[in-house]
Amino acid sequence: MPNTARSSDHRDYQRVPRVVTAMARDEEHGVTGTPHSHERAQLLYATQGLMRVRTDAGMWVLPPRRALWIPPGVVHHWTALSKVTMRTIYIAPDAARAFGDQCRVIEVSTLLRELILALLDEPIEYAIPGRGEYLAMLILSELAAAETVPIAIPWPRDRRLVAICSAIMDDPGSSRNIEQWADEVGASARTLIRLFPKETGLHYRQWVQQVHLAEAFNRLAHGQSIGEIATALGYASPSAFSVMFRRILGKTPQHYLTEWRQPLTQRPA
Repeated sequence: MPNTARSSDHRDYQRVPRVVTAMARDEEHGVTGTPHSHERAQLLYATQGLMRVRTDAGMWVLPPRRALWIPPGVVHHWTALSKVTMRTIYIAPDAARAFGDQCRVIEVSTLLRELILALLDEPIEYAIPGRGEYLAMLILSELAAAETVPIAIPWPRDRRLVAICSAIMDDPGSSRNIEQWADEVGASARTLIRLFPKETGLHYRQWVQQVHLAEAFNRLAHGQSIGEIATALGYASPSAFSVMFRRILGKTPQHYLTEWRQPLTQRPA
């Protein structure tokens, strides 16, 4: 049996005889994990830093206080967009079924964060009954009540949309409209307008706004001002960008900046 005293290898946590296990791992800016999947579900979470996660179905950017639910067996890989303090949990497949079979971003409450950190203070094979077991059950309860956050960049399969989406990801501030993209990829604008919701679940403009949110999180994490971000993404003014941001996420960019600069507690992450 592997030594799981505090391994940072995800493989060491998949068959531990406990419903919930927790792993701590720190990564430097720019590090990318290899594509992999888990026998267990994963709540991919970092108390500090910014991560980008990719699957065949889409892409997510995770700022602090947000985590990605990844069901068992889903192949994914992540990139640290800044220095990251990853504090992730793995949940046995039977218990994970209650939380769905699709990746989604959830809001990490103060309580859920503290429960995850507390479980990391316990042995990997915590006593049953005992404090570790109680923490694990509370984590499942808090996860069940967690709010889903509408941050996602669903990825298409149609080659024409892939070409468009890849170009937008490379240049999020591009001002090209659907008609201009149609000329470039050899399809009518009407065809592209129909394909976007069919392939991604989002209309073209909605998909672009998700890319803008992801890019905004990245730029906020690296110290750019809201004005600089609005200009880089092609918005007429900082207020126009903030209106879009708040309409989708219910919070302003300034709110996120305040969150990141003020830790939830003085407890070490």
